[in-house]
Amino acid sequence: MSALPSGGVIPELFRELFDDAAVFPPGNLPVVEAVPAHRAHRAAWYAEAVGPFLCGAGRLGELAAAVSTADTDGGTAGADGSAVAGDRPLKVGLVLPGGSTELAPALAAAAPFELAGVELATRDAAEAVAALDRLLPPDVPAAVELPRELLRGDGLDAVLDALVDSPYRAKFRTGGLVAEAFPDEDELAAFLTGCARRGLPYKCTAGLHNAVRHTDPETGFEHHGFLNVLLAAQETDRAAAAAVLAERDGEVLAKAVRSLTDRQVTVIRNSFTAFGTCSIAEPLGDLAALGLLSSPSPLHQEDR
Repeated sequence: MSALPSGGVIPELFRELFDDAAVFPPGNLPVVEAVPAHRAHRAAWYAEAVGPFLCGAGRLGELAAAVSTADTDGGTAGADGSAVAGDRPLKVGLVLPGGSTELAPALAAAAPFELAGVELATRDAAEAVAALDRLLPPDVPAAVELPRELLRGDGLDAVLDALVDSPYRAKFRTGGLVAEAFPDEDELAAFLTGCARRGLPYKCTAGLHNAVRHTDPETGFEHHGFLNVLLAAQETDRAAAAAVLAERDGEVLAKAVRSLTDRQVTVIRNSFTAFGTCSIAEPLGDLAALGLLSSPSPLHQEDR
């Protein structure tokens, strides 16, 4: 990546990195507003950076109604009646916080959409893998999330070992609405390097919508930066990964990104596949400010 692409071209490192979690905290955008906003993202110059629209299982009916309303107000629908974003079916990532019991009914309720993936929260990785094997269509990817307290000490190895021989990714929560929801550098480094040593891909969620590690001035929460995580994803040594995660100088991180080879970018993105963010404009704005993304036009508030 020594030469970044010209304006309006999304570098490979950032393609489909930002899953649209606008309806989740702390954004909490109403679904009826989030649908047209997502469609706008998918039609914008930065569309290649945007992943699927994330929706909880309990809100699929609300999502279907919002899509229907948008279609009535000037959107389009597929020939088979499927929900369409622009001229394509709405890609939905299904988030199942209630575990595998939600899987079958949620898959049925998601039928009007193009199912881009499933994110299943569980306390039993082996049970979750078995449920996904049994119920998930073979062309649909999935990620399995366990509570962080089960990923400490020997628990981390046991969970990752349960996933490594499956076709599913791991999912790790990097933030939330309280300070305790944010793992420190060492805890996150243990997860990243555990996955790296096993060749296990993963996604992250919460608290990562800024590029660089920082302390939120309003809440005092310690946020990881998504650039830190991207660069740490290539590390197999826990201390080295923790050092990258602790870096707070954006220019240092930007320089490291610019020095990445194509092979390193491939290794990184085969590991760290995506993260959920309630804002699409914020991470893009951070990349532009660091000179890592050149936009053909400024990012406006309405792009959020």
